[in-house]
Amino acid sequence: MSKKSRSKLWFLVHSWLALPIWFFVLIVCVTGTLAVVSQEIVWLVNPQMRATQPSDDAPLLGYDQVIAAIKTAEPQLLVERISRPDESHFALEVNVSQPDGRSVTVYVNPYTGVIQGTAPDFNFRAFTRALHGWWLVPFTNGYSWGWYLVSFLALPMLASLVTGLVVYKRFWKGFFSPTLRLRHGARIFWGDFHRLSGIWSIWFIAVISVTAVWFLIEAILSDNHISISSEPIIAAMSREGVPLSADGSPPPRVSLDHAIEIAQQRIPGFEASTINLPGNAYSHLDIRGRGWYPLMFQSATLNPYSGEVAASRLLSDRTSLEFVTESMRPLHTGDFGGLWIKLIWFFFGLVLSMMVLSGLLIWTKRTALATANALKRENKKQRVQAQPALHREPSEANL
Repeated sequence: MSKKSRSKLWFLVHSWLALPIWFFVLIVCVTGTLAVVSQEIVWLVNPQMRATQPSDDAPLLGYDQVIAAIKTAEPQLLVERISRPDESHFALEVNVSQPDGRSVTVYVNPYTGVIQGTAPDFNFRAFTRALHGWWLVPFTNGYSWGWYLVSFLALPMLASLVTGLVVYKRFWKGFFSPTLRLRHGARIFWGDFHRLSGIWSIWFIAVISVTAVWFLIEAILSDNHISISSEPIIAAMSREGVPLSADGSPPPRVSLDHAIEIAQQRIPGFEASTINLPGNAYSHLDIRGRGWYPLMFQSATLNPYSGEVAASRLLSDRTSLEFVTESMRPLHTGDFGGLWIKLIWFFFGLVLSMMVLSGLLIWTKRTALATANALKRENKKQRVQAQPALHREPSEANL
């Protein structure tokens, strides 16, 4: 075999070996697209998650009213945490502790305070996110190798974006004169679709790949016990800071609604979405929520007896590096602006998945055709080289 033929053969082998990689990229893109709207899919099939309004003018209950309704219905339950999803059509998710010590999450109607059901430990939302994020590989000692495998795919995706822009000259023309030929065969159609979807998804591919690179860096830092967080550790309250009652009963605590008002005075534009109630007599009350910058949570930690703010974590408390890194996850998942942002991420996730599929089809067909042509050429060469030898055999025998 000539040197040129060997080079072509190795190139074809190299091309076929890349097939599993891009097929894996396709699966990751599809599962990530489903993960964006996985919560909404569960909401469609599970009526217990729905915040059904009893009447058009029914107001939302305050957090104190929600806890009172839970206590009335199930006095033995201890409320540990209340989470209010971003979309108003979702029920509250309340973590409660049962008398036997088990902790479960229940769905509570925010208009009536009725417990509508118990959340499963592992549902479709958790499945799609685990399949997309770490390929269902368990975390045993640090980050799983599935996390590394998936996040590492951000590097070829980012490289494909850059090389695609270099190869496709004057790509910006696709914004003003898009071309998608439907009647010129499958190869031309998929080629046009691949280029067109890539042009309109430039911003999305950049966001997804850059944020995924951060997930890879995050895992490396965590497994090497390197922290870039500037968040201080809040010590538990001292014994002297806990008021005592004369009869030995638990001291009264500040109402949750009043605690939220205190937090809003400290943090302008603050909207509470998660409340962590004290786990014991010496624990603080922690309130978390978003403000004017939807990609990052802010928090206020309060004394549950006096309402005094013990600590707060504002946007201004982050370093420049933290401001960037803490924005990565919501940018990757689209979980920061309600349903419309999720639908945008879902749509471009579909476009990205179809772009990978179209590129895979084009590349596979081209590689298969090149392989077939290479085999034909080699067979033809072998036949040509064998013919002179056959003609020489009779003369040699006569000698």
